Amino acid sequence: MSAQFDKAVSIVQNMPKDGPVKPSQDDQLTFYSLYKQATVGDVNTSRPGMLDFVGKAKWDAWNKQKGKDAEAAKKEYVEALLALLKKHADDADAKKWVSEIESA
Repeated sequence: MSAQFDKAVSIVQNMPKDGPVKPSQDDQLTFYSLYKQATVGDVNTSRPGMLDFVGKAKWDAWNKQKGKDAEAAKKEYVEALLALLKKHADDADAKKWVSEIESA
């Protein structure tokens, strides 16, 4: 699972912002929270202040993953990305990325 997770992280980080596959804000928060849970564990910082809307959204998303072990978070991350990519099955990049993840 670790190789698939590493490949999935690389794909998400390098996805073109103006490309055919555009993760929604909810998708982005899901990827962020699962990545943090898989690599850091439970939230280890205090919740950002009232005016830091982005920081609060990210903190809240990560906090929802509390108690999930690293392997489960990695598995969910990969599954979430595959589900997103399979919605764009007619796109060549999405097909290539699915193949790369599944063969990792």
